[in-house]
Amino acid sequence: VQLVQSGAELRNPGASVKVSCKASGYTFTSYYIDWVRQAPGQGLEWMGRIDPEDGGTKYAPTFQGRVTFTADTSTSTVYVEVSSLRSEDTAVYYCARIRPGYGYDYWGQGTQVTVSS
Repeated sequence: VQLVQSGAELRNPGASVKVSCKASGYTFTSYYIDWVRQAPGQGLEWMGRIDPEDGGTKYAPTFQGRVTFTADTSTSTVYVEVSSLRSEDTAVYYCARIRPGYGYDYWGQGTQVTVSS
């Protein structure tokens, strides 16, 4: 099983960024994927969840309206798009697979997103 994320991104405040997480080695539609992020010096922050089978999503209240999760079953890839970026969005963004009854069993390698003018 592998979750491979896209590379580092640098954006200006107010812009958008889209990070990908390509899954392999398992049936893509059988497991939910969470997105979490970690800002410098902070703990992990849960952003939300997507069900790749039907595209159903759940967002943490902090991100509702500014974050969008999508899934492409043809490429076994999930995406997170964050709009109206601000400096506080500077963080490493991770995707993680959820194993029912266990928790996170596989993680992407992380994608650094830096928001700076």
